[in-house]
Amino acid sequence: MTGLRDQFGRTIEYLRISVTDRCNFRCSYCMPVEGLPWLPKSDILSYEEIAEVVRQLAPLGLRRIRITGGEPTIRPQLSTLVRMLRGVPAVEDIALSTNGVRLPELARELADAGLDRVNMSSDSLRPDRIASIARRDLRFDPVIAADAAQAAGLSPIKLNVVVMRGINDDEVLDYARLTLDRPWHVRFIELMPVGEMAMLSDDHVVPSDEVLRRIAAAFGPLEAVAGPARGNGPAAYHRLAGAVGSIGVITPMTHTYCGSCNRVRLTADGRLRTCLFGDHEVDLRTPLRAGVPLEPFVHRALAEKPEAHALLARRVGGLRALSQVGG
Repeated sequence: MTGLRDQFGRTIEYLRISVTDRCNFRCSYCMPVEGLPWLPKSDILSYEEIAEVVRQLAPLGLRRIRITGGEPTIRPQLSTLVRMLRGVPAVEDIALSTNGVRLPELARELADAGLDRVNMSSDSLRPDRIASIARRDLRFDPVIAADAAQAAGLSPIKLNVVVMRGINDDEVLDYARLTLDRPWHVRFIELMPVGEMAMLSDDHVVPSDEVLRRIAAAFGPLEAVAGPARGNGPAAYHRLAGAVGSIGVITPMTHTYCGSCNRVRLTADGRLRTCLFGDHEVDLRTPLRAGVPLEPFVHRALAEKPEAHALLARRVGGLRALSQVGG
């Protein structure tokens, strides 16, 4: 077989791997303040098991990997996993999604192990507001964290901002300004009220078209651009005149992009989830630990991958929180 395809002919080349369900934040749109029942350690895939999944999927067409959580950097020796994944010949790209808290201490180590790039969640540039949104008493500067990633050679660097009306939407222009002199890709993401996070309602959703209008009104016209060469994903990108970085928008609420979906997700406990907001999962951990080849299970999962999510109808596939699948 030359590639993985789902029942609608979409080529699947991208696997998002959750290495833990735990997080050091309790962001209001992502996890209940009290947290969730954590998975038993025995249920969590080991680094060796994760690498074996990738080794079996790579000959079928897997080319890109993103390491996620929860917060992946709180799992010990994450660079060990990066090094294992880098050793799989067919893998072309390894990325990390993180809140950035540990990037200043880990960026160089992860880059040396073979990490290519970083997506950093950053929902405020103000220390007091970061603490409020994360519901954790911390002092953290996301710009310093992203600078550390850049200094380590991780590229492209993306800052993902979930825009929430009345909570952080007054910082849209501050984020856009970062792209003028830093080669970063600031991506504004529409809030997705999910599961127990539905206390953030449609009233908190700021449509991406509004975000772009605000930026253009302040800085002048935006030019549509292709975006980063690697990891372009579902975002539509724009650039301010003279800027070295770009501004992206991701629009799960107002403009779906399911028709070009190229990804599946591996949960921390070894289930292959074919849609972020779907309810279909296939257990890979059981056959993996029994030494049974995974290919038939993967093909079965893709044969049942839905054509589109049902987020707008508030069907979220049993998710209590986005932290369960790493977004």
